[in-house]
Order: sequence, then structure tokens, then C-alpha cells
Amino acid sequence: MPAPRTRLAVGALALLLAALTGCSSAAMTTAPMAGQATVAAPATATPATPTPATPTKTPITATTSTTADTSPVVVVGLGDSVTSGFACDCTTFIALYAALLRQRAHRPTEAVNLGVAGLTSMSLSEQLDSVAARVQLSRAGVVVLTIGANDLNPLIGRWQKGGCDTSCIEPATDLMGTRLAAVLTRLGTLVPAGAHILVTTYWNVFEDGDVADADYGKSFGPWSAAVTRSANAHICTAAAQAGDSCVDLYEPFEGAGDRNPTALLADDGDHPNAAGHRLIAQTLIQADSLGALG
Repeated sequence: MPAPRTRLAVGALALLLAALTGCSSAAMTTAPMAGQATVAAPATATPATPTPATPTKTPITATTSTTADTSPVVVVGLGDSVTSGFACDCTTFIALYAALLRQRAHRPTEAVNLGVAGLTSMSLSEQLDSVAARVQLSRAGVVVLTIGANDLNPLIGRWQKGGCDTSCIEPATDLMGTRLAAVLTRLGTLVPAGAHILVTTYWNVFEDGDVADADYGKSFGPWSAAVTRSANAHICTAAAQAGDSCVDLYEPFEGAGDRNPTALLADDGDHPNAAGHRLIAQTLIQADSLGALG
């Protein structure tokens, strides 16, 4: 019978058309025509899982300048005739020390010598009242102080009149040390923060060597050495209390007390000559580290 065959053919044709239509749609989707821009289907965003922030640690390093500091280090000398260069027509240890410091610190230096012959710890305190001294100290990178010997000059007269033992020496050197401590406390308020204050002792607070032997006799040397050791102890105590550096000059000149320092002294036997000033400058540069200046 013909009717069933017709329905079967029509069904097969429908299936064939459906297949062709599907293939055509797929081809149109995946193969755009030449010159036609492809429009991508919107992507479905996947929510990101929050990640805790990791703190960034910045290393702490010392701040250093790439440009060398060319400002001068001002070296101010304070004190008595030893500082001033009395009896020596030579370059003082203040200027020599500044020159050595310039070589060491690789920076220019400026030496300012405010030493005054005859100065005592009390008159030094008065000098600190002057505008001139305050201006220079306000610029100081280093202060070198030598003071105290003239405070003790009256002891020579007492020794000559009948002796001056420890009971005579100690009160005088103690008073000198107390006055020096007050001077150092005040000095610390007149210099910039970070300035170095170097306080020297003495090789002898009086005449020494061959000149002293000729002027006072052989017994004077041991006695003046005892006065000097007592004075030096009080000087270093005052420096330590102020947080300053005490630089010993006794050993470089005297050794253990068995060295004749005449070759380092001027003709008066009381002040350093050119060789003595050089020795003091070398002792200063060797004794103090000076932190960033070194």
C-alpha cells in the first residue's frame, strides 16, 4: 500500500533537514565570515578568594650621605700657658692636633686657641662669660682643655718654708678638682651636642727637669711629682664626672717617673718646646677615638 511509504519518506526528510540545520548553525557560530569581528561571549566571573595582605618589612639602615661632609671641624683650645704656647715660638699642640685630625677625619679643620698664660680654674670660669669665647665654643667639634697648674702655685712657697706633705697637698688639689668640675659642667652647656671635650693632665704642674733641679734642688723633683700625681687624679675624676675624656700627659713625658723630660721643655723648664707640643698633639690623636670624626 503506497500511503505508509510516503509517511516514511517524509519523516526521513525531516530528520535530514534538522541535521543540516544544526550543522549550519554550528558552522556559523565557530567560523565567522572573513572581515567580520568575532564577539566573545561574556565570561562568567568566578569570585576571587580574598588573600590576607602580607606586611612589607622595610630594612632599617643607617642614613648615610652620598656627599662627603666638607664643613670644618673646629678645634677650640682652652687653658693656661701650656695651651697658649708660652715660651715656645712654635706651632702649638692645638694647631698640630687639628692638622692630625684633618688627616684622620678627611675633613677640613680649624684651630682656635683661647689659651691664656696665668689662667686658673676660677679665671677660666670668668673667660667662659665672654662673648668671644661663647661664639667660638658654639662652633666647636672638639675642645681641648689644660687647666689647674696655676691653682697650685702657692704650694711652692709652703714647701720652701718648711715642707708640704700630703696633708698640705691634698686639700689644694681637691679644691682645684672641684672648681674644674664646675667649669666642665658649664662648658658642656656651651658646646654643640656631640662635641668632644678632651681634658689633659700634666707631666708636671711646676718646673721640671734640669731647670727645676738648678732652681730648687734635687729634693724638689720628687715633691713636685707627688703634687702632680694628686692633681692629675682630681683632673681625671672631674672629667669622668662630666662624661669627658681625660688624656694623660704624665707618662709620655715622664715614663714611669724615671724619665728626664728636659729635651721636651722650653728653656724655662716649665712649658713644652716644639718637640713637646708635637708629643702632646700625637698623644691627643692617639688617645681619643672621636667616633664619626675618626
